[in-house]
Amino acid sequence: MTGMKTSRRALLKTASGVSFAAALGAPIPFVRFLAPGLTPVALAQAINASALNKDGLTVLNDRPINMETPPHLLDDNITPATRLFVRNNGLPPAEEAVSVEDWRLVIDGEVETPLDLTIADLKARFETVTFQLQLECGGNGRKFFKLGASGNQWTFGAVGCPQWTGVRLNDVLNAAGVKPSAIYTAHYGADTHLSGDPEKRPLSRGVPVAKAMDPHNLIAWAINDEPMPALNGHPLRLIIPGWPGSCSQKWLTRISLLDQVHDGAKMTGKSYRVPAYPVAPGTSVPDEDMEIIHSMPVKSLITHPQTGVKVRPGDAFEVRGHAWAGDLDVAAVDVSIDFGATWLPADLAPPANKFAWQHWRIGVTLPEAGYFEVWARARDSQGRSQPATTPGWNPKGYLNNMQHRVAVFAVL
Repeated sequence: MTGMKTSRRALLKTASGVSFAAALGAPIPFVRFLAPGLTPVALAQAINASALNKDGLTVLNDRPINMETPPHLLDDNITPATRLFVRNNGLPPAEEAVSVEDWRLVIDGEVETPLDLTIADLKARFETVTFQLQLECGGNGRKFFKLGASGNQWTFGAVGCPQWTGVRLNDVLNAAGVKPSAIYTAHYGADTHLSGDPEKRPLSRGVPVAKAMDPHNLIAWAINDEPMPALNGHPLRLIIPGWPGSCSQKWLTRISLLDQVHDGAKMTGKSYRVPAYPVAPGTSVPDEDMEIIHSMPVKSLITHPQTGVKVRPGDAFEVRGHAWAGDLDVAAVDVSIDFGATWLPADLAPPANKFAWQHWRIGVTLPEAGYFEVWARARDSQGRSQPATTPGWNPKGYLNNMQHRVAVFAVL
């Protein structure tokens, strides 16, 4: 194929540089008409995961790219970049348009001194810090709501907790001088709308200034001491831990301080909002009765063993995983092997730092041959525990923190 443009945005090559045509073993005569971000259906699963060094992740959507991580691949204490989920709303900036040297971040709005900073400026003017920080999609677990909700059908894997390196958001905002009139932030990125319309934004969210000033929020350029993957925000992104991942704008170019709640793309209507009161499944809730999601709920994940494992009855084996609780800490994790009739306390480690998930483990023995399930539930520092089934229904399927379960067969 002559004249085929190779860019990450169009996903017209795999990680090894092999084109779609080579992967298919045939030319693609009309490749010039293939919309950016759209993968040939014959390659959708294989190319989308492997081309971006995300082997093993489950592709939920290929326009835009969205991938989740099977729980057993999240067993590392620090999530590798290759196993961090991908949540996109639009199309990432084209590879050739991304220059670390020329990338700029503007801070404006309700500030005393607007700033226009390069990444080099950020590194020179502010303290560089590294934190391990949880990042979770607000729709993680959406698949399990009944009635179902539209959107990516995440199960348990739209979460991760890598180490992020950058500068504190509040240091940068303080340098700009936050005016007393500022009550909310507005975040903007370099991704483009799926329609291709430059006047439309795929996502522009924000947070209250009080949350923005938390010293653990980062303007980050590295993950686990390496440049972050393109689909995770290279070369610059926000990390607002404990709140929906949509607050952590990728390909960050601008932060504005506002004197009102931000009304950007996916800030209004039912996007990242839940009803202010309990509703029955399928209820039509007026937009004025929807509240913006803030802190994510307490949650735990079983990362070992993998569901479906076979063990010998009477032989001890380890069950382990992670737990997190949005803005709060995790107080306890319990495990059950008898469908919740009784619970055993797991050993729970403290977080590496505020907003890092906490690791837990416990030795388990199954008393006889047969089918068992291991259930895990976490409790946060305010006494709230995970429910056995989906919590209160909401139109967009957010905030599902139901207990995670894995199947275990005891075989003689």
